[in-house]
Amino acid sequence: MSTPRAVAVAPMDAVLIRELKSLLGPANVLSQKEDLMLYEFDGSVEKARPEVVVFPHTTEDVSRIVKLAAKYQVPVVGRGAGTGLSGGALARSGGVMIVFARMNRILELDLENRRAVVQPGAVNLDITRAVEHAGLYFAPDPSSQKSCTIGGNVAENSGGPHTLAYGLTTNHIAALELVLPDGEIMRIGSHHGDAPGYDLCGLFVGSEGTLALVTEITVKLSRKAEAVKTLLAIFDAVSGASHTVVEITARGITPAACEMLDGWTLRVVEDYIHAGFPRDSAAVLLIEVEGLREAAESQAAAIAEICNANRAREVRSARDEGERDLLWKGRRNAFGALGRLAPSNYVLDGVIPRSKLTEALDNIQATGKKFGFDIGNMFHAGDGNLHPIVLYDERDTEQFKRAIAAAEEIIRMCIALGGSLTGEHGVGMEKNELMPLLFTDADFDLMRRIHDAFNPDSSLNPGKIFPLSKGCGEIRVRRSGQVSESPR
Repeated sequence: MSTPRAVAVAPMDAVLIRELKSLLGPANVLSQKEDLMLYEFDGSVEKARPEVVVFPHTTEDVSRIVKLAAKYQVPVVGRGAGTGLSGGALARSGGVMIVFARMNRILELDLENRRAVVQPGAVNLDITRAVEHAGLYFAPDPSSQKSCTIGGNVAENSGGPHTLAYGLTTNHIAALELVLPDGEIMRIGSHHGDAPGYDLCGLFVGSEGTLALVTEITVKLSRKAEAVKTLLAIFDAVSGASHTVVEITARGITPAACEMLDGWTLRVVEDYIHAGFPRDSAAVLLIEVEGLREAAESQAAAIAEICNANRAREVRSARDEGERDLLWKGRRNAFGALGRLAPSNYVLDGVIPRSKLTEALDNIQATGKKFGFDIGNMFHAGDGNLHPIVLYDERDTEQFKRAIAAAEEIIRMCIALGGSLTGEHGVGMEKNELMPLLFTDADFDLMRRIHDAFNPDSSLNPGKIFPLSKGCGEIRVRRSGQVSESPR
């Protein structure tokens, strides 16, 4: 592997900054170093600083910003709450960062047709809070749903524990308003969904801001189920939990959620949350089924039977909403619990076949020992979406390098087992150099042709998704506090 070199970024044109301030007002433009430092991070281990940060209030603002950036040939990257875990909303090439925090309104609620029209800065959970009085909710529920924004969810095609039965963000988007790289405003999709012709919404959801900037989203709302049953299955062996997940699917049962925590992780969580996880177990499954009361009870009984057949020590059923909320509090606050053990953590995102869960977890444990790290595991077991968490100290350069190496080994393992390198966090600048492990040159050529049809100059979110190395085979080296790439 060649010696890495830092990415050179030309200084921002002072005239552009003045024009942005004239357009938006000085309070909506940040260009001082101490302000920009706040926007060089997201939830990943990546780091890249923009040269100016702007806060639009309307779609027209966004269009004018993009036109100004095009005039000065400056790249643009959109950003929501900064909770992303792949560096997707970082300004890898400097330029203008458009932060949608002030475009955060819920514009329309159409409860009769189960639709909501929102701006990209609207917080995920706020959509559900706005409609729950009518018995509705927004199904995609990332663990960061209290802070992540719907625009970022659209960019990364985010998931969450309860998307096993209902699908990822893409399955809950009816229409989008977009700003293209030349500033043109366009709308795709239909308020009522299933518009004829090409599924353009499906193309843009998950494109990580590389095709257009999303300025308005029409989401599909779901009706709350009549009954919900939440089970906690406790195992003395990881293999029992893994086999249970496989058998539930084989029986034709699709839970609303099927989450798994390994023994080490659940003990850390229990010390912090006191959710009722047994500290002496090897693994637990948190399984939820919902629907008509009779169907939910029947499925819960069948799942309990499967758990017991795979030597579950105990299968508990939440007795009321309070117990259910406490169990989910343990799952959703697990990252915070692990944060008490180390200054930094690297949350990974890989996918494997469900049948390979035991083998994958054994490999992750071996990787942790090899590189000298504690690695926790809490993940969406139902669809094989793993989220190993490497605990390390980013202030220690050698630890950072080992954390990166451990992460790469785990993702390579996921692919070797027949899986994928991401299930919901996106590719961003974290995994773009690993993309050739899944895609051929012909695949990249087709993807690039689609990209260039919308973003021919790569002015929107450059340096994301596609590998930067010339032969697509060299892996980029990342160093703490610096983005580097292999020479072309």
